[in-house]
Amino acid sequence: MFLVVGETARSQNYALNGYSRGTNDFTKKYNELISFHNVQSCGTSIAISVPCMFSDMKRKEFNSRKAVNSENVLDILYRTGVNLLWIENDGGCKGVCKRIPTINIEPSNSDNTLCKKNSCYDEVMLKNIDEYIINNSEDKLIVFHLIGSHGPTYYLRYPESHKYFKPTCDRSDIENCTHEQLINTYDNTIRYTDYIISKLIDKLIEYKDEYDAVLLYVSDHGESLGENGLYLHGTPYNVAPAEQTHVPLITWMSPGFVSSKKIDLNCLSEHALNRTVSHDNIFSSLLGYGM
Repeated sequence: MFLVVGETARSQNYALNGYSRGTNDFTKKYNELISFHNVQSCGTSIAISVPCMFSDMKRKEFNSRKAVNSENVLDILYRTGVNLLWIENDGGCKGVCKRIPTINIEPSNSDNTLCKKNSCYDEVMLKNIDEYIINNSEDKLIVFHLIGSHGPTYYLRYPESHKYFKPTCDRSDIENCTHEQLINTYDNTIRYTDYIISKLIDKLIEYKDEYDAVLLYVSDHGESLGENGLYLHGTPYNVAPAEQTHVPLITWMSPGFVSSKKIDLNCLSEHALNRTVSHDNIFSSLLGYGM
């Protein structure tokens, strides 16, 4: 299983969820892919959302101190024999991965052309995936923690070859860019993440005859892009706008996985379109995959 934890992606800019621009040009080709349209984050910042989504506590009862001293769903899976690996490209897992094998992408120590001084493009995490898969025969879960759409320097999140929407806002004081420039730059980050997800799905397709494979992608929180004068995120949850709490969640399942778990894709697609889900569902969903 590939679990992809996104950064600062908001559902409103997802073509799969009705957005008018081509931000999902890479994943729209997969017939088995399902996008959940109504997904609520646990928080409006990574410090809350990431620990919360892996915790058995619901959003309304989540306590950071308690979470630090409790097992999360990754700990439980690891204890039951699932081979886990966390690949980190967003500056830290907020304690979630501290008890499982972890690879930290260090841009300052890398000569990879996908890395700059302070960060790496998420594409760098695609390196050595075959090695991670082949070297472990048992059930496995690889978590990819993306830098995604981390702002305010959105323009640093994708390479020049993925500057699709133009003109862009190539600066950190985003309030001084035009709305068109800001949206173009942010949409480029969403589209680049979509490219990364498509590459991961393609890799799972390569192994579909050997493994019952599944990919799950979910963003930690959304982002304000100037609506009502708000930028970035971190607004207190009870007054936060939907742009900061409405996040994308997509899943792709191999035919073998669908068959072995007896999943009704038509039913799941209907639920994804019409029902509201949240980060609260991640804990039980990961356990329910029965790895």
